[in-house]
Amino acid sequence: MGHHDLFTRFMILYLQLVAFFMSIWVSTAAAMNSPTPPLPILPLPSATQLKWQQREVIMFLHFGVNTFTNSEWGTGKEDPSIFNPIGLNASQWMDVAANSGVSLVILTAKHHDGFCLWPSQYTDHSVISSPWKDGKGDVVQEFVTAAKIRGIDIGLYLSPWDRHDKRYGHEREYNEYYLAQLQELLTRYGKVQEIWFDGAKGANAPNMSYYFQDWFSIVKELQDSINIFSDAGPDVRWVGDENGYTGSTCWSTINRTALKIGEGSIVSYLNTGDPKGTDWLPAECDVSIRPGWFWHKSEKPKPLSLLLDIYYNSVGRNCVLLLNVPPNKTGLISETDIQRLGEFRKAIDTIFSVNLVEGNVIKASSQKGGSFRPENVLNGDHLWSYWTPKEKSKGQHWIEILGDNKGGIKFNVVRIQEAIGLGQRVKKHEIYVDGKLVANGTTIGYKRLHRLGGGVVHAKRVKIIIKESRGLPVISSIGLHFDPFWHPSRAISSNKTTA
Repeated sequence: MGHHDLFTRFMILYLQLVAFFMSIWVSTAAAMNSPTPPLPILPLPSATQLKWQQREVIMFLHFGVNTFTNSEWGTGKEDPSIFNPIGLNASQWMDVAANSGVSLVILTAKHHDGFCLWPSQYTDHSVISSPWKDGKGDVVQEFVTAAKIRGIDIGLYLSPWDRHDKRYGHEREYNEYYLAQLQELLTRYGKVQEIWFDGAKGANAPNMSYYFQDWFSIVKELQDSINIFSDAGPDVRWVGDENGYTGSTCWSTINRTALKIGEGSIVSYLNTGDPKGTDWLPAECDVSIRPGWFWHKSEKPKPLSLLLDIYYNSVGRNCVLLLNVPPNKTGLISETDIQRLGEFRKAIDTIFSVNLVEGNVIKASSQKGGSFRPENVLNGDHLWSYWTPKEKSKGQHWIEILGDNKGGIKFNVVRIQEAIGLGQRVKKHEIYVDGKLVANGTTIGYKRLHRLGGGVVHAKRVKIIIKESRGLPVISSIGLHFDPFWHPSRAISSNKTTA
């Protein structure tokens, strides 16, 4: 082999090594220069709170002796013999829930009357003393078994106020009794996803403190993935009313130290939350499908238009909707309620199954690199994929949808969602159609829905401007939808029905 051949081979090897190291340097430099996600804005939700938020609609089942006495608040003096739901079928309850798109159902294990729907070893004021299944039944167990078969998660409500038990009014004795029953429910029936506490108490009830902190500590010890609901959390807060509405401003953040269970003066604070809040404590909107919480023969379910109003002003304002559907005396959910729930689910699917943004061009004021481009708002990940603008970008942040030239996009609902895993940020936003302001609002959170007060529009350009936010906005999803049920001319003139 000649010197010329050796030199040639050496040069080839040298160039290959140079190319190899150059490729490593380029990829390393690119990785070092790749924009990173924005820092979170504290406080942040826990994993269980995120899962809860994504449920959007959950269900409550108020059932007990009140069902048989045509009352809302029992006296505690009811004879257990009146409880005899001969056709009780918890599988029917869960079929109704599943067909309604519900993934979590909460049962009133004990209401204020003190009657227990499970055979508690600490009292005989329960199903043990009823004729139902000769005193050998367990409603909670049937509820849990049916839910498991259907793949539905469960929650339980154990009323702190007990109008039957003689220990009530004797602080230590009653708190121990309550805690004992709480332990029964959280150890006998498997995983519980939500435990529901309230501060309801009659004006003439004995003055007695509940040891909520003791109860909460035991709950977390026994169930590590549970959410605790109460006026003061610690995981989910009451919205402050039983109408299913939250305020037009609704922060998931609040200061827990300012909250007290059963304290009426905090209602407005619960309703709006606090942009400077130190705790992540999202709101749950509870409302019944009927006027009452328990089943009454004389009552009918709310009309579809009102249920949709409730949906827009709960789920559509950064809350989860807890919709009560009470079983009747037979132990079944009534056909009229099932029919209305079916209409409700079909309406929601009709409105939101098609996103009219898809297929259109999306622009933004800026983007923080290729990983955070505006097209991310269409990919279906509403938590961890998002658009966010450049750091230190000047002027207002905006995202814009450009329709085609064939009449534009026909819609009357705008949906905006934040990537709340990085904190709730948006304080103020506006929506423009072809340069005209059509909607505005404050908070967004997990989901914000705007039904346009002017009705259907045909837009060539839709611009969403983030006017004010805590840090950079992170927008995970945007939708334009057509709601055939929305007729603003027929709606009541109220911010509850038009925002």
